[in-house]
Amino acid sequence: MTKRPDIMQTVIIALEMIRRIPKGRFVTAAELHAQLDGMKIERDIRSVQRLLQTLSEHFDIERDDSSKPYRYRWKENAKGLSVPGLSAQESLLLTLAESQMATLLPVRLMKSMDGFFTQARERLSGASPSSQNDQAWLQKVRVVSTSQPLLPPKIDPEVFSTVSDALYLDHWLDLEYRNAAGKSQTCRVMPLGLAQQGTRLYLVCRFEGYDNERSLALNRIIRSADTSLGFERPADFDLKKYDDDGRFGYGNGELIELRFQIEKESGYHLLESALSEDQKVVELDGEFEITATVVDSSMLDWWLRGFGDAISSINKRRIKHEQQD
Repeated sequence: MTKRPDIMQTVIIALEMIRRIPKGRFVTAAELHAQLDGMKIERDIRSVQRLLQTLSEHFDIERDDSSKPYRYRWKENAKGLSVPGLSAQESLLLTLAESQMATLLPVRLMKSMDGFFTQARERLSGASPSSQNDQAWLQKVRVVSTSQPLLPPKIDPEVFSTVSDALYLDHWLDLEYRNAAGKSQTCRVMPLGLAQQGTRLYLVCRFEGYDNERSLALNRIIRSADTSLGFERPADFDLKKYDDDGRFGYGNGELIELRFQIEKESGYHLLESALSEDQKVVELDGEFEITATVVDSSMLDWWLRGFGDAISSINKRRIKHEQQD
């Protein structure tokens, strides 16, 4: 009976280590020991090494002992630590999330989730009536495009893997990039964010020697290399603010008061989905007059032109500098 607490603690430590062994890359006993130490779990490095050896003998964990320190990872087709009692709803959410996250998460993180995604798919492919209903649900929900559907541009899988990992680890990237004019250049960049806009993926980054951000289309990156050189993420950069400033819509963050008149049939949806929190609507004879504070951008101009003759009296008034004075 006196040994029970030690046994229980060993089980807890083993579970924590299993959770932290990745798929797609190796980890050492020292790295796991540091993670346990950060959780205030005290175990000497020798105990961690012995436990890792035991785990590799009883689970689908690969041990690379070709050189020291030994390295560990889940095998390619391993399911990892299964989640008991994964419900139909949880399986459905995981399956939907897998399709949406595939282009936004580092490749190795997606690989570390393979066991959960596999379990979710197997749960939905069961033979019970309930499982059949759950699987059919995937055919009943869809994210639809708000513009003309386009096929996604081809992205080199090696480029995507390298870029997403360097972004995750805050490592400088060496790139060869071809711009829209077809001109190629090599550069070293600080990866700061990854954004999906429609079918396209963009890397937000700073070029070495500069303090402003640029967005590079991933499909135009010809080659990429992780330098393994770390950088301190700029405290003044915020991806959400970068988006809010209209940078993905070819704007520069300039706020304007936008006013226009639009035929009721074409503009009724703006009463349901407003342009801004301060949007005001005046009902006229057969039209709405809309006033809203928005970011000026090329995308805004494109959106306004899309209404054709249904929109008129478009007026923009700059307000950003007035607010700063």
